[in-house]
Amino acid sequence: MTKLKGILLTQGMHGMISQVEGLAKALDLDFTHHTVELNSFWKVLPPNLTPISQNVYKKINQNEFDVIISCGRKSVIPSIHLKKTANKKVFNIHIQDPKVNLKHFDFIVAPEHDNLDGQNVINTKGAIHYLTENEISENKDYLKQFIKNDGRNIWTLILGGPTKYYDYSTKNMKHIFTSLYKLLKKHDFQLVVIPSMRTPINTIHYAKEFFGDNHTIIMDVDKKAYLSALAIAKNIIVTCDSSSMISEAALTGKPIYIAGILPKRNDKRFQKFRNLFRELNITRNLGEEVEDWNYQKLDETHRVADIIKQKINS
Repeated sequence: MTKLKGILLTQGMHGMISQVEGLAKALDLDFTHHTVELNSFWKVLPPNLTPISQNVYKKINQNEFDVIISCGRKSVIPSIHLKKTANKKVFNIHIQDPKVNLKHFDFIVAPEHDNLDGQNVINTKGAIHYLTENEISENKDYLKQFIKNDGRNIWTLILGGPTKYYDYSTKNMKHIFTSLYKLLKKHDFQLVVIPSMRTPINTIHYAKEFFGDNHTIIMDVDKKAYLSALAIAKNIIVTCDSSSMISEAALTGKPIYIAGILPKRNDKRFQKFRNLFRELNITRNLGEEVEDWNYQKLDETHRVADIIKQKINS
């Protein structure tokens, strides 16, 4: 059977790419990825004040597609326009709240903490993503070339990066690193630090300086190192700024500790997300008593894909 063709539309950020590609793979699409570019002042206007027109965005050179998956504010109008002007039935799926009439889309995939309701809305616990259990398992041995094989348990620290809500100041990083250092002294584990695309280079160097040569600091963004660190970790710590990486870590079923940063502004949505994950017994806060616990591995991507497949096939 011929695969359905898909086009993926994002602004190019890692978190968005992870979500659209994860869903496309779970839907078994033959897909191409396009970074959306808006023209002139349309870049600053919200989608609900933007006309549905080719004039709004740079032309996307792809004519043959059955499914559009978009994520992010800038991809809303291109997705609606491409569906509207297609010469056949096309399904369009938007991830996150599009901030326009939901009827423009066949499906909206939105996390529960977005408080979005509608007949075509599929709510998720956390963010969908492109990681799979197989991929994590296949890369388990990748970090053997970097870590010190001395019998200590591995704890993985996954760093996000500064946002409009959270600041990666030296003061904030020192608070997280000091909390971890106290645990290191008590539990004698080896720390593996994994940066993301948003992690400032000075934060990575500070981690190297703070924890020294007895631990493993990955200096560059390396997906295989990330997957391997998830595979070998006994416990996982993720900074509070990244809902997507907390959701990715929840695929492992391992204890996850959230490293908190004092917010610069009201972060109620993120608090709601973190409260949900705590209620699901997935997370604790860094600084709480260390313990072992279990929870059902969270694989929302495939659950969402199954719902969409059933509706498309019917």
